Amino acid sequence: MANPELNMIWSALLPKALKPRSNRGRILLWSCLAGLIFGTIQAGVPLDERLRDVRTEARRHPVSGDITLVAIDDRSLNEVGNYPWPRYRQAEIADKLRSMGAKKVLFDLIFAARTDPENDKRFAHSVRRLGDRAVLALKFDADPVSNQLTESYPIPGLAERARLAHINFKYSSMGYVRRLPYALQFAKGTYPSFASELSGVHSSAEDFLVDYALDPATIPTVSAADVLKGTAPLNLIEGKDVVIGITYGGGDRYVAPGHGVTPSVYLHILGAETLKAGPPVEWPWPIAFIPALAIGAACVLARRKLFSIAMLGGGIVGALVLPFFLEQQMIFPEVVPSLFLMSVVGVCLSWSALRQMYRTRGTTNAVSGLPNLNALHQQKVSHKRALVAARVHNYAAIAAALPAGGEKAFIDQIAKRLMVGASDPILYQGDEGIFAWFADAGPTPTGEHLDALHTLFRSPVIVHDKQYDLTITFGFEAEATRSIPNRLASALLAADQALSEGLKWKEHDHSIHEDTAWKLSLLSQLDAAVDGGDLWVAYQPKLDLTTGKIVSAEALARWTHPEKGAISPVEFILAAEQNNRIEKLTYFVLEHAVRVAAAINAQGMDFSVSVNLSARLIEDQGLVPKVTETLAKYGLKAEHLTLEVTETAALSSSLPNMQTLQQLRDLGVQISVDDYGTGLSTLDYLQRIPATEIKIDRSFVMAMRENHGARVMVNSTIQLAHSLGQKVVAEGVEDQETLDDLTHMHCDLAQGYHIGRPVAFKALSKQLLGQRSCAA
Repeated sequence: MANPELNMIWSALLPKALKPRSNRGRILLWSCLAGLIFGTIQAGVPLDERLRDVRTEARRHPVSGDITLVAIDDRSLNEVGNYPWPRYRQAEIADKLRSMGAKKVLFDLIFAARTDPENDKRFAHSVRRLGDRAVLALKFDADPVSNQLTESYPIPGLAERARLAHINFKYSSMGYVRRLPYALQFAKGTYPSFASELSGVHSSAEDFLVDYALDPATIPTVSAADVLKGTAPLNLIEGKDVVIGITYGGGDRYVAPGHGVTPSVYLHILGAETLKAGPPVEWPWPIAFIPALAIGAACVLARRKLFSIAMLGGGIVGALVLPFFLEQQMIFPEVVPSLFLMSVVGVCLSWSALRQMYRTRGTTNAVSGLPNLNALHQQKVSHKRALVAARVHNYAAIAAALPAGGEKAFIDQIAKRLMVGASDPILYQGDEGIFAWFADAGPTPTGEHLDALHTLFRSPVIVHDKQYDLTITFGFEAEATRSIPNRLASALLAADQALSEGLKWKEHDHSIHEDTAWKLSLLSQLDAAVDGGDLWVAYQPKLDLTTGKIVSAEALARWTHPEKGAISPVEFILAAEQNNRIEKLTYFVLEHAVRVAAAINAQGMDFSVSVNLSARLIEDQGLVPKVTETLAKYGLKAEHLTLEVTETAALSSSLPNMQTLQQLRDLGVQISVDDYGTGLSTLDYLQRIPATEIKIDRSFVMAMRENHGARVMVNSTIQLAHSLGQKVVAEGVEDQETLDDLTHMHCDLAQGYHIGRPVAFKALSKQLLGQRSCAA
């Protein structure tokens, strides 16, 4: 249950522009929550460490030179003998270093086991002579199975004569030694680390970051063989802290960031050099997160996109660059959560802008900026207003003759004349010279107004000093009981009739709706064609752009009338849909398509077939059983059948219809959104529809070579569909250049006359067999 007090606090603190109800407020709120969760669970630590390694490499610099390494190296083993050496050798090294004036002598060696008593005694005397200058190592080891700790101390006789420091390390999750402890608790007390003892810096803090920008190659190094022979340079020993450690291949080695596998003694020295430069200061992620949140809020509040881009870009660059300078001052910040926050804000703002662009593009003419017919279809039906349509019949011819960029000026002049005396200031523009608007109902006032508009168009339109005469007629539909698409079609039909009859305008005659004799005759003959064999199925192939092979085909109904010849599919399919006679036609195509696909797959080819599904048929409860029965009858796998539903039908589907589509999808049948781009799809609708495929409408594909907006729409649709896990089919591919462009855009399938026209089954089979022969 919501807490009213928290709501009051939130309302008081958050500016009105950022309230979660607004899109901008939601972006900032969810980005902030995502960033807080990201930082709290330490999800950015690996990347922070990697970025720090990159900066470390760029900051590489030498050590102070105050600490000298006496290396038990390969040369020492060759001249002195294999390690471990007798304790008297360690005594000799200690005595030599003492006589040369070493400030401190630290043995990065474990003396936990007794050896020859005389040698142990001799080494103990050498350590005693060093006194407080001697530091011996202790450590603990953890059993990998029981996790039980085993502590290793110098043998009695040594531990009492020198200071003790531990040589244990801490490992990161990736196995690197990034941090060293200041001190550790052992059973016999708390002991400092070698790094802390060397630097003289002690702290109550648990550990510290090692500055691996220090170059281990610059550490002053003397071979133990030279010390034993007395040839070691005095300036590298006198007044220096000296660490004796193993550097040959048999010693302890650890992974250091930027340096790879490194002898342990180097890590102690680098840790000490880090503390000498000043104890590192670590800034936890909230310190950088707060300014990143402020930048995110500024970007969300900004009205100008360029300002938001500059702010986010500057913030991200700052988060990447500023740590370089801070780390030179031994300040080590965590910046990845702040980068994550700014990135999320940027992605969300970009996605919001993209969605807004799609909404605007879907309802706006790309050339003129006028609302298009999609915007008109969204308007509520008014019973008191007539719908007027104007058609410029020679629009295409004039547009083709216009110079580059002249079409907008041409449309602007048409729009200004059409809006003279209009009662509604909104003018809608369609393709090919179609314009529409609402006017006060009544044939006489509307007719008088249209007469006046027609007079205005007697004067030519002038574009770039050239005159163009327009052929324009008007039609209107005053009856508002039908849907706007139907009313617009009626008004356009009336405008076309006005041209054929030599009129300026005409009102749509509703009596033609009552004259359905021809439709009834057409439907009865269609039924006879289905039963008598005059109706047949053509198959238009689809090309897989990855393999370059025909892998599918769309099944299309074709009617060859014995007297009239070929009947347009648009004519008889539309009539069947409008009169609820589409079921028989669809099942006829489905039966033939499934049978053909089964026969092709039986030849060892992986082949799919798609069938158009009417919006009316989705409402039929017998659809799912019929599809199931047909697939079982011919033994075709469900995934080889695709049912194509137009985008408009998919968007208008009710919940039961959506469940029907889901049931088909559950069978394994593929669902395709046909004619995508002609409706009003949103991401929400695409997520709701159980579709596996989006089929981009031919109008966009055919225009993409000449129209940048269409090209962007096609490319964006492909990316959007792929992000939703859906395939994309581009229809209307008419040339090789378009096919190449679609291939570069990673479109999945292509369909069009360039790939193949609709053909009978025999022709399709011949093409597939030829394809298989070429592959063989």
